[in-house]
Amino acid sequence: MATPVIMPKLEMAQETSTVVEWLKQEGQRVEKGEPLLTVETDKVTVDIESPASGILADIRVEPQQVVPVTQTIAYILEPGEALPEEQATQRRDRSETRPPEESEAPTSTQAPAPPDATPVARRLAEAGGVDLSAVEGTGPGGRVTKADVELTLSAGRELAGEDAASSTWKKAPALEPAPERVRATPAARRIVRERGIDLAHVPGTGPRGRVQAADVLAFEPAAAAQVVPLKGMRRTIAERMTVSYRTTPHIALTVRVDMGAFEEARAQLNARAEATDHPRVSVTTLLVKATAWALRRHPWLNSTLQDGEIRLLPQVNIGVAVALQQGLIVPVVREADRKGVAEIATRIENLANRAREGSLTPADVAEGTFTLSNLGPFGVEQFTAIINPPQAAILAVGAVQPEVVPGDEGQIVVRPMMRMTLSVDHRIVDGAVAARFLDSLRKALQAPALLLW
Repeated sequence: MATPVIMPKLEMAQETSTVVEWLKQEGQRVEKGEPLLTVETDKVTVDIESPASGILADIRVEPQQVVPVTQTIAYILEPGEALPEEQATQRRDRSETRPPEESEAPTSTQAPAPPDATPVARRLAEAGGVDLSAVEGTGPGGRVTKADVELTLSAGRELAGEDAASSTWKKAPALEPAPERVRATPAARRIVRERGIDLAHVPGTGPRGRVQAADVLAFEPAAAAQVVPLKGMRRTIAERMTVSYRTTPHIALTVRVDMGAFEEARAQLNARAEATDHPRVSVTTLLVKATAWALRRHPWLNSTLQDGEIRLLPQVNIGVAVALQQGLIVPVVREADRKGVAEIATRIENLANRAREGSLTPADVAEGTFTLSNLGPFGVEQFTAIINPPQAAILAVGAVQPEVVPGDEGQIVVRPMMRMTLSVDHRIVDGAVAARFLDSLRKALQAPALLLW
């Protein structure tokens, strides 16, 4: 039975997706669960798996085409199976008016109907000046596929005696087996497509030689100038941050934190992590734990403004900003206040690795209630972040730096200090409420034992 390939709904509010690339050609055999195409939402790029085993047929959408969710975009057929009746009728209507074979003379002066071909094949034929009626289709029902046109173009043989403006290509031989596909992450495929790099030439360092985004960036030669379209993730960031900055009244508060006790506690936790084969505890890990602890005590920072109502959210889901080559993504640590340090460390490491590989799912970046952005590893001492709507606040964390400060007894001492800047939506959170939250967070970082209270 023919199985429709449906454009899936990957996010609750999602209405459309953009087809980035078909990973299989029409007429090829596919297996259930095998990556079939790559699609892009406004947050992530993901591979869509084949819903069944069989022959890929009737591809209806081209790369870069925006498609409504739940729309049928192709079919998977059993060998020898025909398309559903509606599609078969459309094909019969076209095939009845197909031009005769070369050996037959036309019986009518009526212009022949265009041959049945995939949208990609039609576009490629038009660009290359190929007469589709002279191309032998190898797809289901003799449909001309992209591979058929490419093979005809590579042959490069024009019919003798034809004028250049109306010349046609001779029929192509049967399609040879497709070459083995290069294994690559969706992020790597997007970069090579945007920058015109041949993926086959890029050495892969991922599992089983899979090409990752970092491999493409390391391979790409330096260019004098480069134009990058504002689309996908970068476009979403631009639109959301512009709306947030224009419509949300931001106020920002900055505090300094003595990180001496924090670093001592982290050293003890890392000794434990190494002994038990757990991921090392990063500064961000402990910041997530301490921030979740403070948010539970100051729920107005863990809220949102919707439909004229302030909603204090029951879960503390902290988004951790991760910088990628093509933009910023914020995977979420759900119920961070209920997780231990080791569990948070494992979760953050997993999310960060998959973010850089381009393999995050929509669920990984959904339902955040508060965002943490740590630019300390880049040497940034202090900055102000823009709130990620519809959240009420975002915490910007700088680097830990040695500073000269007054000691408890009036002497001058050098201590590891860190600056944190909290941006809040002033419609929801007043300055005093934000200050009390920052004070609780600072106390927890300066005395980590409070997290056990």
